[in-house]
Amino acid sequence: MESLSRVIDRIRLYIEVTHISDIARRYFVKNGMDGSMTVLGIILGSWAARVENPYIIVMAGLGACLAMGVSGLFGAYITEKAERKKIIKDLEESILSDLEGSLQQNASEFVPTLAALVDGLSPTLTAMISLVPFIISMVKIISIWDSYIVSIILTFGTLFALGLYLGRIARERMWLYGLQMVAAGVVIAFVVFVLGGMQTT
Repeated sequence: MESLSRVIDRIRLYIEVTHISDIARRYFVKNGMDGSMTVLGIILGSWAARVENPYIIVMAGLGACLAMGVSGLFGAYITEKAERKKIIKDLEESILSDLEGSLQQNASEFVPTLAALVDGLSPTLTAMISLVPFIISMVKIISIWDSYIVSIILTFGTLFALGLYLGRIARERMWLYGLQMVAAGVVIAFVVFVLGGMQTT
């Protein structure tokens, strides 16, 4: 049986050969933002509707992000698999040789799985950060209204952190990217507050 260190080394080699790290990074940030924004909309909508049962919010948030995760998992896998097959076939045609069993083919067969995991798990992970206060509220440690406040702070913190990460990648002002991410959340909050105000009038 292959040792863990050799498996890790092989995965690193596959990542290097296929240049999947750039794609995986984009998948992570994009879907991570989608997860945070989706749950933020659910949380703000629940607050506007005066929902007092944390279980409802947790299940709604998990359900939405589970759907996003499953969609991303299968979508990324199928898309990357097709793209990698095309790359291998184009390469075979250009070098007039069969790449069956080669490093390039093995790496291309591994890449869709990695991309699918990143794409599928990122929205669930970021969503869980926002839902933790409501999970705590379910066991009566904090009140539902405190959960709303803490969750919104955590969600905007997650968005800001994702922006900082992008800023670091771009080698530009990290805080500016963070603020841009937060601004997207503020837009969602504004829309929900407007809709909530219309409901009460």
